[in-house]
Amino acid sequence: MQEREISENQLISNNEETKAEGSEVAEKVLIDEKERLSAELKEINDKYLRLYAEFENYKKRVNKDKEELVRYDNESLLYELLPVIDNLEMALRHASNNVSSGLVQGVEITLKELQKTLEKFGLVAIEANGKPFDPLVHHAMTQIERDDIDEKIVVEEFRKGYMLRDKVLRPSLVAVSKKPVESQEKEKREEEIKVNKIIEEES
Repeated sequence: MQEREISENQLISNNEETKAEGSEVAEKVLIDEKERLSAELKEINDKYLRLYAEFENYKKRVNKDKEELVRYDNESLLYELLPVIDNLEMALRHASNNVSSGLVQGVEITLKELQKTLEKFGLVAIEANGKPFDPLVHHAMTQIERDDIDEKIVVEEFRKGYMLRDKVLRPSLVAVSKKPVESQEKEKREEEIKVNKIIEEES
């Protein structure tokens, strides 16, 4: 009977050890599973954040493209109207002797109304005469020697340029000033004299 009790005690003890080992294994399995699920969740969350960022960038690009389309949707029409403005201005220049004529006054009124209407759509004439040459908005057709003004100043405008809001629709065709050869040589000699004086003073 005692043997039986010992054997039952051993069974109970072995059973408890097995349960303890089993619970340790189960706990380890649960911890491993939790870590795996956490890593998987983190990966899914990272993918979600990247997709969300890509989608936000896509929305911004689409909105920007849409704004540009709306902003410049009349560009080709406005460009095609520029020769009409040029012709009306040319007609007024040629008829400048006969300002009191009804036809001239009609052309002036038509031109002013057309310009006012086009300004509502963002079309603005580029200022050229007397301004420093800017290759972004002016196209130099020729250079004219002038010693009465600085170099690279627009002295004549052959064709008016236009901006559509902040974009050059058509550059101005202009003549740009340059110093006469004699003036350039004189300035060069004066500069050499100044340099020589500085060198002499330092010696």
